[in-house]
Amino acid sequence: MRILLLEDEPEMASALCSALRTRDALVDHMTTLADAEEAAMVVVYDVILLDRQVPDGDGLSLIPKLRSNGVSAPVIVLTARGELDDRIDGLDSGADDYLVKPFAVEELLARLRAVMRRPSDVRVDVVNFGQVSYDFDGREAQVNGCRLDLPRRELLVFETLARRIGRTVQRHMLEEAVYGFDDDIQSNTLDAHISRLRRKLISVDAGLEIHPVRGIGYLMKPTS
Repeated sequence: MRILLLEDEPEMASALCSALRTRDALVDHMTTLADAEEAAMVVVYDVILLDRQVPDGDGLSLIPKLRSNGVSAPVIVLTARGELDDRIDGLDSGADDYLVKPFAVEELLARLRAVMRRPSDVRVDVVNFGQVSYDFDGREAQVNGCRLDLPRRELLVFETLARRIGRTVQRHMLEEAVYGFDDDIQSNTLDAHISRLRRKLISVDAGLEIHPVRGIGYLMKPTS
């Protein structure tokens, strides 16, 4: 499970990150709305945890922006604002759940499991390019009707390039999509993933080509 956490209180953030990571979750921790929005536009998260009171605004304001951009990950609001009107505002803003601080980690984990069991109301259609059809919700690529099996890292590279088909994707955006924000990334690791992905697309006649854009990143487009 990959989780985006927006929380500006250091002790709370540290405790949550530690508890979630010990349960094999990959957590990207942000302290501002701006950083959380940028991360959510690049990385596909399973769940988003939002604090309401952060330095640059109310965490609730992020939810409609995410939904308008096709981000369907369930959102759980974590906040000290526990009055009835606050809870109603949170749920009416599009949050899937609302948890008032202080709370037990075990309760948060139970709520995470609960929202993950719910079917999403927001779906991204299957997108077709070249000979490939890609289901962003199911994270499945097919070439001429046959499933294209890709290792996780290569799948994340493909997905990030596919979201911006025909446009250059900056290198740092690809790295943020494929790796945790705290991962130690070797300089040539991303290039190796892309090289293997490129060879695989060629081998199955996917009708797609990936080009490096010197000093910027990579571009994927249908074969001419």
